[in-house]
Amino acid sequence: MIYREETIETEVIFKGKVINVKKDKVKIGDDLTSYRELVEHNGGVCILAVNEKKEILMVKQYRKPFDEILFELPAGKLEKDEKPEDCAIRELEEETGFKPLKLYHMHTIYPSPGYCNEKLYLYFCNEMVEGKINTDEDEFVEVETILYEEAVNMIYEGKIKDAKSIVGIFMAKKFF
Repeated sequence: MIYREETIETEVIFKGKVINVKKDKVKIGDDLTSYRELVEHNGGVCILAVNEKKEILMVKQYRKPFDEILFELPAGKLEKDEKPEDCAIRELEEETGFKPLKLYHMHTIYPSPGYCNEKLYLYFCNEMVEGKINTDEDEFVEVETILYEEAVNMIYEGKIKDAKSIVGIFMAKKFF
């Protein structure tokens, strides 16, 4: 049997710029209690953008947790009370210099549902105009363009490791 859990008490462990961490005491069923360590995150967006040559815009970016430079689709976090579509427009232009004219919502995913409430909104875009790259002060990215089939091959070869990018690439298959 699957039980919904009722939160009995919450202890805030950490409040940060990107995440908060809390520990919830929960009631399960009639007589069982347990603890859940949870990460709170505003959520984010990921955009698979295709240029007029049918190439996907990707970014290469250093990721500290893995000490690696990763290939990723353009993405970013939602600001407080920001709509996902507005975030996608902002992030695509900031990271690639292209402003989407039309976005298609492909899917919403939960990257780590066992401990984090983050939702990622996946978008597809194939109509853009040139804008201006405007990355955050501490964000350094390189934009690369690759064909869809090459991106799929890079996944199978282990060259694209980022989960949101992998899901976004496979979700966009219907557009190619």
